[in-house]
Amino acid sequence: MPPGSPLPLTLRGIPERAFAYRLGNRSALDWIVDQYRVKTDRRSGIAHDPNGYSDDPQYILHLIERVITVSLRTVDIVEGLARLDFREE
Repeated sequence: MPPGSPLPLTLRGIPERAFAYRLGNRSALDWIVDQYRVKTDRRSGIAHDPNGYSDDPQYILHLIERVITVSLRTVDIVEGLARLDFREE
Protein backbone atom coordinates (compact mmCIF):
# COMPACT_ATOMS: atom_id res chain seq x y z
CA MET A 1 0.00 0.00 0.00
CA PRO A 2 1.50 3.40 -0.98
CA PRO A 3 2.42 5.81 1.85
CA GLY A 4 -0.49 8.02 2.87
CA SER A 5 -3.05 5.54 1.57
CA PRO A 6 -6.05 4.93 3.80
CA LEU A 7 -5.97 1.70 5.75
CA PRO A 8 -8.40 -0.99 4.66
CA LEU A 9 -11.51 -1.19 6.80
CA THR A 10 -13.05 -4.49 7.86
CA LEU A 11 -16.43 -4.50 9.56
CA ARG A 12 -17.78 -7.54 11.36
CA GLY A 13 -21.08 -8.35 12.99
CA ILE A 14 -23.32 -6.64 10.46
CA PRO A 15 -26.75 -8.30 10.71
CA GLU A 16 -27.65 -10.26 7.57
CA ARG A 17 -31.00 -8.40 7.57
CA ALA A 18 -29.13 -5.17 6.75
CA PHE A 19 -28.54 -6.59 3.26
CA ALA A 20 -32.28 -7.17 2.70
CA TYR A 21 -32.93 -3.46 2.02
CA ARG A 22 -32.28 -3.15 -1.71
CA LEU A 23 -31.63 -0.24 -4.05
CA GLY A 24 -32.32 -1.82 -7.41
CA ASN A 25 -30.40 -5.07 -7.60
CA ARG A 26 -27.97 -4.33 -4.73
CA SER A 27 -28.33 -3.81 -1.04
CA ALA A 28 -27.97 -0.22 0.19
CA LEU A 29 -24.87 -1.31 2.09
CA ASP A 30 -23.27 -2.85 -1.02
CA TRP A 31 -24.07 0.34 -2.96
CA ILE A 32 -22.48 2.64 -0.36
CA VAL A 33 -19.35 0.49 -0.08
CA ASP A 34 -18.95 0.56 -3.87
CA GLN A 35 -19.54 4.32 -4.16
CA TYR A 36 -17.18 5.20 -1.30
CA ARG A 37 -14.21 3.19 -2.56
CA VAL A 38 -10.99 4.94 -3.56
CA LYS A 39 -10.87 4.74 -7.37
CA THR A 40 -8.72 6.11 -10.18
CA ASP A 41 -10.21 6.79 -13.60
CA ARG A 42 -8.26 4.75 -16.16
CA ARG A 43 -8.40 7.32 -18.94
CA SER A 44 -7.81 10.55 -17.03
CA GLY A 45 -5.82 9.21 -14.10
CA ILE A 46 -7.95 11.35 -11.78
CA ALA A 47 -8.31 9.79 -8.34
CA HIS A 48 -11.66 9.76 -6.56
CA ASP A 49 -11.00 9.56 -2.83
CA PRO A 50 -14.13 9.82 -0.66
CA ASN A 51 -11.92 10.12 2.43
CA GLY A 52 -11.59 13.81 1.57
CA TYR A 53 -15.34 14.48 1.86
CA SER A 54 -15.09 15.41 5.52
CA ASP A 55 -12.60 16.47 8.16
CA ASP A 56 -13.93 13.62 10.30
CA PRO A 57 -11.52 10.69 9.83
CA GLN A 58 -14.38 8.30 10.67
CA TYR A 59 -16.84 9.89 8.21
CA ILE A 60 -17.27 6.75 6.10
CA LEU A 61 -17.58 4.50 9.15
CA HIS A 62 -20.34 6.75 10.54
CA LEU A 63 -22.04 6.77 7.12
CA ILE A 64 -22.01 2.96 7.00
CA GLU A 65 -23.44 2.82 10.53
CA ARG A 66 -26.30 5.10 9.44
CA VAL A 67 -26.98 3.05 6.30
CA ILE A 68 -27.12 -0.13 8.41
CA THR A 69 -29.58 1.54 10.81
CA VAL A 70 -31.80 2.80 7.97
CA SER A 71 -31.67 -0.61 6.28
CA LEU A 72 -32.70 -2.49 9.42
CA ARG A 73 -35.50 -0.06 10.24
CA THR A 74 -36.80 -0.13 6.68
CA VAL A 75 -36.84 -3.94 6.65
CA ASP A 76 -38.80 -3.86 9.94
CA ILE A 77 -41.33 -1.43 8.47
CA VAL A 78 -41.77 -3.40 5.27
CA GLU A 79 -42.19 -6.67 7.18
CA GLY A 80 -44.80 -4.96 9.36
CA LEU A 81 -46.74 -3.86 6.30
CA ALA A 82 -47.03 -7.47 5.14
CA ARG A 83 -48.94 -8.29 8.32
CA LEU A 84 -51.62 -5.67 7.80
CA ASP A 85 -55.07 -7.18 7.53
CA PHE A 86 -57.05 -5.58 4.71
CA ARG A 87 -60.76 -6.23 4.93
CA GLU A 88 -63.45 -5.21 2.55
CA GLU A 89 -66.39 -3.65 4.35
